[in-house]
Amino acid sequence: MKYLGVDVGGTKVSAALLADGKMSEPRVEPTRKGTAEELVDQLAGTIEALRDGETRAVGVGIPSAVEFATGTAKSGVNVPLEGVPLRNLLTERLSLPVFVDNDANVAALAEAHEGGRLTTHNLVMFTVGTGVGGGLVLDGRLFRGATGAGAEMGHILIGLDLSRGAPPPAERFPQPGSLEALAAGTALDRLAREAARENPAGGLGRACAAGEEISGEDVVRLARDGDEEALDLLRVVGERLGIGIASAINLFDPEEVVIGGGVATGGELLLEPAEQTARGYVLTGVGERTRIRLARHGVRAGVYGAALLAVQEAVR
Repeated sequence: MKYLGVDVGGTKVSAALLADGKMSEPRVEPTRKGTAEELVDQLAGTIEALRDGETRAVGVGIPSAVEFATGTAKSGVNVPLEGVPLRNLLTERLSLPVFVDNDANVAALAEAHEGGRLTTHNLVMFTVGTGVGGGLVLDGRLFRGATGAGAEMGHILIGLDLSRGAPPPAERFPQPGSLEALAAGTALDRLAREAARENPAGGLGRACAAGEEISGEDVVRLARDGDEEALDLLRVVGERLGIGIASAINLFDPEEVVIGGGVATGGELLLEPAEQTARGYVLTGVGERTRIRLARHGVRAGVYGAALLAVQEAVR
């Protein structure tokens, strides 16, 4: 049997077949974001082009919280799918079982597998990019909560001042003090720009003076070259992430906590302060078997996890 995985991103759609634990070379094309109808047509066409007589089911990962029963996106920030019952539409159109889930969920499912086999039964995933997403694999299956919107790890509150009680919530998310507000790529971007202003003689300051647009990518690049200022900024973000990881370990006592996403390109320079901080805030006796690591599947996690979603749901 073959299972087809489709990873829908804000810039590209990637699709591949999974057979006997091995993925085919992904087919990648730009995401058509003009209208919902245009994107649904693109996904249906991609699936039709790759499916064959042995294809049993399709999994689709999208960048949104999902109402799982109908595969309906609850938001549409990066792709025009809000309110679209994607699972129902594609299943009816293709006469093939289709399952739709959040992209961080399917990435977590990918990280729980290796060589097509489930190797980790309890796993927490943090995807640290422009925002912070998350996924939970509990007892070998994805955990979605009551409505399919569970595991929004980026909205764990890690830095609120509660000395005078709870402050009024902000009108928009991410909330101040949340993991996403403090540890996402956008937070690293802000730290980089602040450092460039405050220290014009530093590596970031010189890059800014040369007319470059400073971002977290510059921080990672300079940190790899040993720049002390950049190393310190990665430490700050890593330690903030570590507080969120500690909360996840205290809640779930997982076998693994996995860090993926663009900020994870900082590698050990991010992982080391994150793990050291997390270990300090984990309750004694909890997390004794928890491994904290970087994601291993990289950019293919989305399409691989989407195919695994099809496997899990089709055989239920």
